[in-house]
Amino acid sequence: MDERIVSAADLPQEKDAESSLRPRSLREFVGQKQLKENLEVFIKAACQRKEALDHVLLYGPPGLGKTTLAHIIAREMGVPLYPTSGPALERAGDMAAVLTNLEPDGVLFVDEIHRLPRIVEEILYPALEDYNLDIMIGKGPGARSLRIDLPPFTLIGATTRAGLISMPLRDRFGIILRVDYYPVEDLHQIVLRAAKLLEMELSEDGALEIARRARGTPRIATRLLRRIRDFAEVSGAVAVDRDLVRKALKRLDVDEAGLDKVDRIILETVIHKFQGGPVGLEDSGCCCQRGVGNC
Repeated sequence: MDERIVSAADLPQEKDAESSLRPRSLREFVGQKQLKENLEVFIKAACQRKEALDHVLLYGPPGLGKTTLAHIIAREMGVPLYPTSGPALERAGDMAAVLTNLEPDGVLFVDEIHRLPRIVEEILYPALEDYNLDIMIGKGPGARSLRIDLPPFTLIGATTRAGLISMPLRDRFGIILRVDYYPVEDLHQIVLRAAKLLEMELSEDGALEIARRARGTPRIATRLLRRIRDFAEVSGAVAVDRDLVRKALKRLDVDEAGLDKVDRIILETVIHKFQGGPVGLEDSGCCCQRGVGNC
């Protein structure tokens, strides 16, 4: 189900395509007005003081631009970005290796930070507060602690599940920002910008049709746009208008509400099998896999 066209999941095969469409500055970034304005203030203040930006936690549903914002922050600060993810940092030594290779004022970006193992998380605490790294050398009675001074740096954590982040870690972020779903107006501008980068001739109403069906999520909007481009190129269409968009989305089985076949099966299951609910996710998921009539 993660590879459904209306899924907001980050698909590995789309990384290059997504990267080419990402805005590279806050000025280019569409939407999230208050978040963007606040970030501009924080970044400008840090630059004026010639300090590393305070640690940043970005949270919200998938596909809304948390990774993009991390890249933009590093670029606006004029410092290198060091990307990694919670699952990739399995041992304390993994985190120590990353921290000791940071340049002064660099940005360490940890995606899925809620999946950091506790032992890795604990080594972060002194690094975030005092820019120190405490590591144990040796084992048993002869073991000793070695403190390593780190250059000032900024940790940017991104998560779709902020509630799973421990309080000690969360309290060490000086800037906590929620990235929310986008209104249709913002998605409309995002689609038009992406179409221009893809060298597509897309009409205003065609872009609006895509925006309306994108479920408030830029990742879904640009994915739909790329698939519509496929239909346009194969059909020989020079320009993409609203009619072509509608025909392509019908072929992709995405309705006017942005729902696909799986969504409709779940809704029909809740309505017909469970008389409108309530129903647990596990029950509805099982019925979805087997088909409504086989529940």
